[in-house]
Amino acid sequence: MMAFQRKVHTFFLCLLFIFAFSSFFAVAVPKEQEQDRISALPGQPRVAFSQFSGYVSVNEQHGRALFYWLTESPSSPQNKPLVLWLNGGPGCSSVAYGASEEIGPFRVNQTGSSLYLNPNAWNREANILFLESPAGVGFSYTNTSSDLKTSGDKRTAQDALIFLIRWLSRFPQYKYREFYIAGESYAGHYVPQLAKKIHDYNNKNPQIINLKGFIVGNAVTDSYNDGIGTVTYWWSHSMISDQSYKSILKYCNFTSEETSKKCDDAYSYAVNYEFGKIDQYSIYTPTCTTSQTVRHIRFKNLHMISGYDPCTENYAEKYYNLPEVQKAMHANLTNIPYKWTACSEVLLKNWKDSEISVLPIYKELIAAGLKIWVFSGDTDSVVPVTATRFSLNHLNLSIKTRWYPWYSGGQVGGWTEVYNGLTFATVRGAGHEVPLFQPKRAYTLFKSFLAGKELPKH
Repeated sequence: MMAFQRKVHTFFLCLLFIFAFSSFFAVAVPKEQEQDRISALPGQPRVAFSQFSGYVSVNEQHGRALFYWLTESPSSPQNKPLVLWLNGGPGCSSVAYGASEEIGPFRVNQTGSSLYLNPNAWNREANILFLESPAGVGFSYTNTSSDLKTSGDKRTAQDALIFLIRWLSRFPQYKYREFYIAGESYAGHYVPQLAKKIHDYNNKNPQIINLKGFIVGNAVTDSYNDGIGTVTYWWSHSMISDQSYKSILKYCNFTSEETSKKCDDAYSYAVNYEFGKIDQYSIYTPTCTTSQTVRHIRFKNLHMISGYDPCTENYAEKYYNLPEVQKAMHANLTNIPYKWTACSEVLLKNWKDSEISVLPIYKELIAAGLKIWVFSGDTDSVVPVTATRFSLNHLNLSIKTRWYPWYSGGQVGGWTEVYNGLTFATVRGAGHEVPLFQPKRAYTLFKSFLAGKELPKH
C-alpha cells in the first residue's frame, strides 16, 4: 500500500513539475512575439502552421524599422532550421517576390483579394523568415527621408544584423537554432555580406546566431565577370547581333559606373532594337500584356512558364494594399492610407555603395567552413548562368564531384558540379526567379541543400 501511495505521490509531483515547466516557458515568451502573431490573413485557406509579422527597430535615431513575416513549418517547427529569405533590386520586397511568388506558403489569386496554397512551399522543410530590406522597401520604413537616398550595401548589411539580433530577443526559441540565409538577384550581395557580418559578430560575441551557410540564385556576384557573362549569354542565345556583341565587349569595361558614349550607344542599340518585346528575366515565356503591368528599372516582375500567370506581381500589389491585409499583418502602424509597392525605384536610383565583387567574401566564408550553394535558372538573361559560371571560376576551387545532370520528378532538373567548399547547380527551364518558374525543382534543390546531400543523380 505504501509503495502504491509513493507511486501516486511521485506521479502528481511529475504532473506538477510539467505544469510548472510549461507555465514557465509560457511566461518566458516575450509579449511582443505574441502581439506579432497573425491569426489569419484575409482570404487565406486554413493552415496548420503559425505566422508572425511586424516591425523591428534597427536605428532609433533615424527611425528605421524593418518589416518581417515568419511562416513556421507545419511539421515539428521546433526541430526545423530557421532560414532568412532576401530579395534584391536593390529595393525589392521579399514579401512581394519570395513570399508571394516563389517559396512562401501562399500565392495571390487574380482578384488580388484572396490566397491559395503553394504545394512546394519551403516551410515544409524549414521555418522561413522573410525580411523587407532595406528601410524603404515594402512596409519597412524610415522617419529620416534622406535615408532613402543614402542606402547602400554596407548599411543594408549592418541593419540586417541588428534586425536579427533584436528579432532573436523577441523569438528566443530560435536562438542557437541552425540558421541559413537564402536569396536571389541583388541578394547575391546582401546574402554573403550579411553572412560575413554574422561571422565577424560571432567571433566577438556569444553565438546566438548559429549560422551554418547560405544559398543564392541568379546572384549578382562580380561586376566584370557578370558583365562579360551577360553579354555572352545574349549573343549565344541569339538575342543580339555579332556587331553589337563585339562593340559592347570593345567599348564597355564592366567595372565602373561611368561608361563611355560608345559603350552606352552599343548597349542601348542592342537592348532597344535587337532584344524585341521579351521578358529579359525569362526569355522563352510570354510577357504580361495588361495595361497595369508593374515596371521596374532593374529586377522587375518575372514570369512563369506556361500554366502560370505572368502578371502575378500585379495581384500582389493589389492584395498588400488592402487595409484589412495591412491590419492583419500589423503593417502600416499609422493607419494612414499607405501605398505598398513591390520595388522602390527611389532606392534603386540612389544606391550609394555597391561592392565590385563579393568573391573575396566567398573565399573567407569557404575557409570558415560554411555550407555555400549557388544556383542559376538557365533562361534568365539579366544575371544569367554564364555570368555566374564566369564569376565562380575565379574562385579556383578544386572539383570534388564532376559535372553531372541532376533529377527531379524523373526529369533532368539541371546540371551541377560540387567543389571543395561550394556547390553550383543550374535549374533547367527556370528564369530569374527559379522557384517561380520551376517550383518542384527548386524544392528539390533546397531540400538537398539543407540535408547537405548532393543533388539526386536519378
